[in-house]
Amino acid sequence: MIQTALETGLRQTMMRLVRPLLHPAVPVSIQRRLVSKAYRTSIPPKGTHFDDIEAGGPAMTRVHHGDSPSGVVLYFHGGGYIIGSARTHRGITGHLAKASGAMVIVPDYRLAPENPYPAALDDAENVYLALIDEGHPPASLSLAGDSAGGGLAIALAMSLRDKGLPLPSSLMMMSPWTDLSNAHLYAPECEPVLQRRWIDKAARLYCGSEPVSNPYVSPVYGDLSGLPPMLIQVGSQEILLNDAQRLADLANRCNVDARLEIYNSLWHVFQVHAGQLDRATEALATAGDYIRRHLVA
Repeated sequence: MIQTALETGLRQTMMRLVRPLLHPAVPVSIQRRLVSKAYRTSIPPKGTHFDDIEAGGPAMTRVHHGDSPSGVVLYFHGGGYIIGSARTHRGITGHLAKASGAMVIVPDYRLAPENPYPAALDDAENVYLALIDEGHPPASLSLAGDSAGGGLAIALAMSLRDKGLPLPSSLMMMSPWTDLSNAHLYAPECEPVLQRRWIDKAARLYCGSEPVSNPYVSPVYGDLSGLPPMLIQVGSQEILLNDAQRLADLANRCNVDARLEIYNSLWHVFQVHAGQLDRATEALATAGDYIRRHLVA
């Protein structure tokens, strides 16, 4: 009963406070500030440690829970490639660090419109290769992300494969944005977070002159053959439900082990409410277990 009431309250909060911020008429600079404040309600578990890293490339945050993390999760935050940061995602990455038992690295990859495609993908690849250069075997690495960050994780894996570079042990994506044409969006009865016009604007700002059908922009138009196993989590109350389903279907056609989990009556990246909403906490526990089972630390 309490959880049902909490779920209803959180849904209303997203609809009344967050969804209006994600409107194309609101300048990106203002969205960045306001959304950063909204994410303060997403709280990491006690005992989580955050270390900011400046190492010549994009700034990064190192997240761990406990004294002996095993393996590394390279996590890409969401935000339509135009907003969000390692700081906004402290709650979700803290819970993922606890659930997986791994070190979670969260880069502040460059954002559009200042830095359109391929800046984010270039940053993602550079951080991944830097981790390998530091001595982390590919089998001890996992890629994860939410929304645009989920799309970036799969795009990075495709790019690594195409260049003949070593691949991580697994992929874990929450509500991934995998088709920036937005031509096949789902139409739920209730969409508490995203607006079509906002993601259309974000896609234009990120793509610039790049075709949206570029597989490194929209992975559902690519070939997933040879990629690591992947877990995809998505809510039934979000317009990106079809993006997740199409990604899973494509993976299966390419003989990639893909597991799709649809959480009924939950919304876009509901995992930000881990620690409050039981189903969000359980989803991240499932994600952490999936990552841990594939890591070879």
